[in-house]
Amino acid sequence: MLEGPKSVTVGFDIGGTNMRAAAVTSTGDIVDSQSVPTPRTAEALESGIASLVDALAAKHRVEAVGLAVAGFLDPECEIVRFAPHLPWRDRRVRAELEQALGLPVKVEHDANAAAWGEYRFGAARGNDNWVLFALGTGIGATLMNEGAIYRGAFGTAPEFGHLTMVPGGRECACGKRGCLERYCSGTAVEETGREMLAEWAGPSALRELEKRGELTGKNIMEAARCGDELALKVVDDFAMWLGRGLAIVADVLDPGLILLGGGVSKSADLYLDAAVAHMAENIVGSGYRPLPRVACAELGADAGMIGVADLARQRVAVC
Repeated sequence: MLEGPKSVTVGFDIGGTNMRAAAVTSTGDIVDSQSVPTPRTAEALESGIASLVDALAAKHRVEAVGLAVAGFLDPECEIVRFAPHLPWRDRRVRAELEQALGLPVKVEHDANAAAWGEYRFGAARGNDNWVLFALGTGIGATLMNEGAIYRGAFGTAPEFGHLTMVPGGRECACGKRGCLERYCSGTAVEETGREMLAEWAGPSALRELEKRGELTGKNIMEAARCGDELALKVVDDFAMWLGRGLAIVADVLDPGLILLGGGVSKSADLYLDAAVAHMAENIVGSGYRPLPRVACAELGADAGMIGVADLARQRVAVC
């Protein structure tokens, strides 16, 4: 039986391990959710999506479905060209799912979906020209220009995480060297910790973490929070690279706001002030121009589902 007169749209966050589906109202509130392991074939994945939609539609009036996908999409968001942790390859996902579900479907890059959620219901409300930096395993990013998601000519913009910061530097999974995300991400914190620990003569909690196989970016941040000297040096290094990256973005785009999202942003109290100071030092016209405000996202892990559900609701309006 339908629960009252309000309709919902279903937003999906499809990860490599699990996929989550949420019934989202027009005000951005999640009223129900489901989570299952992510299937390993394209057909099974689409069937699993349909099953979750059916489960939510049994309790709510579902108007449309949105999918937040970590991967490369075409500019029209019709085709998933490549998703590293999902089985879709050059697949017309939107059309396939619209046919299977009998509902309007919106497909969006996961960082863009999260940014849209923050723009509509979170920390970016009232800002039409701003940037999202999603600091996690790597760096996801979105540029909002005059209230619209900027995609570039081929749908891949912006790849801030793959700005070359150190020519010939650390190898990156993208095939380049010295990318920003190799110095400023969760995995970068771990790598920097290992490098610094190899040259550190004094005591440190990081040494015990390494012996136990627990030297992760998250644990290094926690050690810094507890005052570990070496961990604090690792965080200082992270803040320096983040500040330099933000300075480049500010020089090129001049946004009014930069939001930090992703798992590493949960520790922003340890590095945000230092990163902003490094940005201020490295920006063109330092000391003679306004700086973008740098803040943390508000919607957390639900941002992508909330955002893509709202984008799917907009699709209903034009169908």
